Amino acid sequence: MLQSCYLAFKYITFHRGRSLVLIFSLGIIIYLPNGLKRLIHESETQIIVRAKTTPLIVGAKGSATDLVINTLYFKREKIENIPMRSMKKIQSLDFGIVIPFACMYAARGFPIVATDLEYFNFRSLTIQRGRQIAYVGECVLGSAVAERLNVDVGDSLITDSENFFDLAGVYPLKMNVVGVLKPSASHDDQAIFVDIKTNWVIMGLGHGHEDLTNNYDQSIVIARDSGGIHAGAKLYLYNSISTENMDSFHFHGEIDDFPLSSFIVIPKDHKAETILRGRFASGEFEQQMVVPEQIVNIWLESIFRIKQIFDSMFLLVGLATTLILILIVTLTLRLRKHEIYTMYTIGSSRLKIVEILSFEMIMLICVSLVFAGVLYSLTGIFVDRFINQFIL
Repeated sequence: MLQSCYLAFKYITFHRGRSLVLIFSLGIIIYLPNGLKRLIHESETQIIVRAKTTPLIVGAKGSATDLVINTLYFKREKIENIPMRSMKKIQSLDFGIVIPFACMYAARGFPIVATDLEYFNFRSLTIQRGRQIAYVGECVLGSAVAERLNVDVGDSLITDSENFFDLAGVYPLKMNVVGVLKPSASHDDQAIFVDIKTNWVIMGLGHGHEDLTNNYDQSIVIARDSGGIHAGAKLYLYNSISTENMDSFHFHGEIDDFPLSSFIVIPKDHKAETILRGRFASGEFEQQMVVPEQIVNIWLESIFRIKQIFDSMFLLVGLATTLILILIVTLTLRLRKHEIYTMYTIGSSRLKIVEILSFEMIMLICVSLVFAGVLYSLTGIFVDRFINQFIL
């Protein structure tokens, strides 16, 4: 048997090209159904776990799916904003913790998530390097963002321009990176976190400018009266916030009217949740309240129906692969008939010849399984990308 194994090994290594083609072909065919099944299973698990850990979401009436995707997975869906006062109204009821949320902008392709410090406690997010957000204009990076952009504490990020023809004159904001979060194996790793007021500055609702009382360029000032000093368009607006100009930043309008994408509600007990959901269902509030787990389950039922199609398809592929493998073995035997005849002539029995050929196939299949296993182990790296590109 050892001699047969040795001869089989020598034959495979001599015909390297043909052997490698067979190994890669078989490995990929073995990997595809199992790899896809793992991607779908892990994607479903990640999506459901995040939905289960988020009790309630409140947002503008409209698509509940878009609202959940925006709040849980930071996809900037076209959802209507809600005013800050709607969140304060829920806070005043004292039914639990209320966390403001806004995901409207991006920086270098990564979503900017505006919230408060309670969100980090809720998601169990901790700082790995640097510190937490303390001032307007500061940001904290998810671990994946810091790694992919090669940005660390002390660097800066500039928000992406939403509209190059913005007549309102809202400038991209240069944000100071003050911290990097520990990896959490969730969508939080791929986000840039800022304070809610920073989001409003990005929107153009707040800004800082030169101190007109100490400005000697009189062409900037267009009027002086008892109400103050009025400046023209020549006045320089800051697009970055630092300790030197922080005092000049201010907001125009009522804070209660400023927008949020949504807010998360964490009821203090089951009774509080039931009462709150009942008051929303009765139409007492203008917004809608959704249970993320329910929305995600309905959504996944529709998406993962395609898994059944893939299972059927790969069953057919497996059958076709088996037939092709049989065809390859048959053709190989026909091509090697002179070699087999020589082996038989020099004294090898039929059983020995079958044994050598069997060892060749076993070796090829074993190496193909190892190759498929390597691909399978690497599949987990692409779960987040699979979710973002093919599910969300």
